Amino acid sequence: MTRALKPFPGTHPITINMGFRCAKCGKINPRADKTCRNHCTGCLYSVHVDKDRPGDRASTCMGLMEPIRIDYNSKKGFQILHVCLKCGKEAINKAATDDDAETIAKIMARQNIAHEPETNVHKRKKSHARS
Repeated sequence: MTRALKPFPGTHPITINMGFRCAKCGKINPRADKTCRNHCTGCLYSVHVDKDRPGDRASTCMGLMEPIRIDYNSKKGFQILHVCLKCGKEAINKAATDDDAETIAKIMARQNIAHEPETNVHKRKKSHARS
């Protein structure tokens, strides 16, 4: 085994790459091409299966994880923040190239509306009051 391929205890991801049926919407998701599939390509929901590191599949929670935010990282691309609806654990996962673009856009629009600065809301209210 070359130095680059040696696992680092406690830090390396375990690569379990299997297809699955989504626990939220029922969509059948195929294996990922280059990495481990960890969320539905349709609704982007996941299941809380990892405990300490990505791919360890050691969690006993098994709660449904809701995609609540999409962020962009210049090195990793789009990332999905999931929160477990059962225990509250948060996890960040890379968006896959075959994830549904419309679902990603809806989550981004929802988070933008939720974080609209109050100053803009107040300005609109004042401008309507003057009319």
